[in-house]
Amino acid sequence: MFQIIPERNQLVVAKLTENFGEAIIHDEMLSDMLCITVSKEVIQQVLLSLHDDNELQYNFLTTLCGMHYPDKDELGVVYHLHSFVNNHRIRIKTATALSDPRIPTATSIWPSANWMERETYDFFGILFEGHPNLKRILNVDDMTDFPLRKDFPLEDQTREDKDDSMFGR
Repeated sequence: MFQIIPERNQLVVAKLTENFGEAIIHDEMLSDMLCITVSKEVIQQVLLSLHDDNELQYNFLTTLCGMHYPDKDELGVVYHLHSFVNNHRIRIKTATALSDPRIPTATSIWPSANWMERETYDFFGILFEGHPNLKRILNVDDMTDFPLRKDFPLEDQTREDKDDSMFGR
């Protein structure tokens, strides 16, 4: 069973702040997990340091997914990391401008990031620089939109066979 360990959280924040300073934008406890927001310019170095640090040993990438903040014109990436040695989990977040959605790949740290980054690209349009094979994984190759962005139309506006009066419109 996973336990909240305040000392471990403090150690993670202290090490990241010491090594990356101003690039660590924010840290907070969200529900049962430490969440650290990091500048995208150092995200790859932060992930590598969490993986390689002998005391922390975040050796497992649980999940990687995208987010869309339409009010900020940003796309975000969330990484959930787990240390089997310390039985500790953390969440790392970073954001990039919607106009230039580029984030360095994590595939060189965790090979399992390959498919997660492809899925995030497929649904949010985030380009993972250095990814070995960044292409659509679930949607058709000729699709031009990204369906999990908030600006994606939920229904086909060209359909003439629907009766909107049945739905209160």
